[in-house]
Amino acid sequence: MTSQPPSPPPQPEQPAESVPTCYRHPSKETWVRCQRCERPICPDCMRDAAVGFQCPECVAEGNKGIRQATSAFGGNVVRTPVVTYALLVINVLVFGAQYLTGGRITEELVMWSPGVAVLDQYYRLITAAFLHGDLIHILFNSWAIYVVGPYLERAFGHTRYLALYLLSALGGSVLGLWLDPLNVTTLGASGAVFGMFGAVFIVGRRLNLDVRGIAVIIALNLAITFVLPAISGVRISWTGHVGGLVTGTLLCAALVYAPKSNRSLWQWLAIAGALVLLVVLVLVRVPAIVSMVA
Repeated sequence: MTSQPPSPPPQPEQPAESVPTCYRHPSKETWVRCQRCERPICPDCMRDAAVGFQCPECVAEGNKGIRQATSAFGGNVVRTPVVTYALLVINVLVFGAQYLTGGRITEELVMWSPGVAVLDQYYRLITAAFLHGDLIHILFNSWAIYVVGPYLERAFGHTRYLALYLLSALGGSVLGLWLDPLNVTTLGASGAVFGMFGAVFIVGRRLNLDVRGIAVIIALNLAITFVLPAISGVRISWTGHVGGLVTGTLLCAALVYAPKSNRSLWQWLAIAGALVLLVVLVLVRVPAIVSMVA
């Protein structure tokens, strides 16, 4: 009779490995973990990282230390100067509407002091900057906006650049409201363009660049403004040009020389202050025009 070796004792049953669940959604199983905190995260909580994925909390914490890129003088970085392109499109469309309506739109939107003061058509102070007298007029202004606009838009960002453009246009209209004869109408983006020229000069000086080129352009255009009407009889709004140049230059100086601490706040205060000053000048001038018309 042979003896049998004793059978090995029964091994305890190994518990099945538990499946981890998302720390934010416990009902969802997942084997993916955050690369920073190693907490399990489901597909809804995965955020792409340089390597693997991170959870929403780690992404938010990491972004706190990342400084938002800005343009040279404030505002978001501009890759495509969409404001410049939009201004060009608006000018072209309005010029087409002027042609198609036989001048009716021009009469309704042109800068005309009695219309502003007596008829309360204050919109003329801005709408006149989107009107043009002929093809050469709009081609010159559009070319200037196309060349200079992207440079300033990238320097200041979309909104600051748009404010600079519109306030320069308004500054030209306001000087015309004060000094132009009451029977004179003016139109064109030249006030805004001169403001942009002045802004390019200030930006160049601030960055220690050679500004002789833009200085020559400003001088030549000012000479044309005053000399050409005397020679040929062509009427050019010197008030629009000078008013836009002064407004754009001073406002740009306030923007580029704003203190670096709280620069954005100081810049928007400068923009708001320029707008308030121009509005006050309009309101002070209106009663005098009304009394002259009456």
